Amino acid sequence: MALTSEQIRRSQEWTVQQFADAGIALSERERANIEVSDFGLSDLENTGLQLIVYVNTDRVCAKDIVLLPHQTCPEHRHVSVGAEQGKEETFRCRKGTVYLYVEGEPTANPKANPPRKDRGVFTAWHEIVLHAGDQHTIYPDTLHWFQAGPEGAIVSEFSTRSTDEYDIFTDPQIRRVTVVAE
Repeated sequence: MALTSEQIRRSQEWTVQQFADAGIALSERERANIEVSDFGLSDLENTGLQLIVYVNTDRVCAKDIVLLPHQTCPEHRHVSVGAEQGKEETFRCRKGTVYLYVEGEPTANPKANPPRKDRGVFTAWHEIVLHAGDQHTIYPDTLHWFQAGPEGAIVSEFSTRSTDEYDIFTDPQIRRVTVVAE
């Protein structure tokens, strides 16, 4: 299955509204280039994200990730590509709450409840809760995933060069590129 162009349009419109509600201005070009990703699972409301990339050079990357309420970005890691070390990224929560999970001592009662948990595709359970104004840095080749709280979230990502097309996902059914049905 794939997302329809109508699903993508509605998701982009919702994303623009989230930025407006947060007082974050977007250019026309940025509005037109909102990426909607369902990771190939055709379950955007549960697994996916909306994304704007502001800059991605050989050295740095800056983007905003917008999550629907309880939407989950699946577990993955940023691996080395050739001689270039995997991406190091800092997440800064701008709006809402984000439950970030990384490798480490598992949290006893995690707040997130990801879809497909029963398939063993979520293995990192050390919870870091990010509220608006909080941030956390994820180092290269670290398994991580995240889920928005009940109001959704906006997360700014500041990182080294993004090579997300090389990310390794725990779930073998994940596809990085969104397929449009129409």
